[in-house]
Amino acid sequence: MKTIVIVGAGSGLGLSIAKKFGENGFRVALIARNREKLNGLVTELNKSGIEAAAFTADITDKVQISSAFDAIREKYGFIDVLEYSPIPNVQNLAGTLAVNEENALQQFQFNVLGAISCIGEVLPSMLEKHTGALLFTTGGSSIHPTPMMGNVGIAMAGLRNHVLNLNTELSDKGIYAGHIGIGVWMQEGSGVQDKIAETWYDIYSKRDRAEEYISEDRLTSVS
Repeated sequence: MKTIVIVGAGSGLGLSIAKKFGENGFRVALIARNREKLNGLVTELNKSGIEAAAFTADITDKVQISSAFDAIREKYGFIDVLEYSPIPNVQNLAGTLAVNEENALQQFQFNVLGAISCIGEVLPSMLEKHTGALLFTTGGSSIHPTPMMGNVGIAMAGLRNHVLNLNTELSDKGIYAGHIGIGVWMQEGSGVQDKIAETWYDIYSKRDRAEEYISEDRLTSVS
């Protein structure tokens, strides 16, 4: 059985991705800071017949990330898929004219350095086995400049650049790296999260494109 690790797991998109991959034979390891919320997600997944486990870590803390991945490997062994989709803290959001060194660094640490730490935990073993997948989900400002998301866009665009470079470097090594940029609001109960999860599984399965931008038009085409 394969294992997917979802970093930044929550009751929205993270849970939808967990369900989609779990329904297709994956065990699910969830990483986030809030143990109580994670336990609730695990319970919901277990009720659906999906094996899942919770691991707490702050993604801006490399030591905590390393400990979480050590625990996942001890429980499940090889990690087949990494999915990274933490939600930026809106309290640190800054429009373009309000961007400064401090708020830009906060978003860079959260979006880029956190991702790099997670990649470092799984990529070496993937390279040894010549298999695996690295999946990264960001907001639409990673692709389309959005002034109100000034500091977030800088960081997400940097992460997107790194993912596309990884796709190029790893394509002949049996490892897939891909990116989805979300350009729609994900209201609770809208079903948008489920459609994005379906898109992720399709991309993962086919590996025929490096990224996709999710717009309203794209969502209507997902059955």
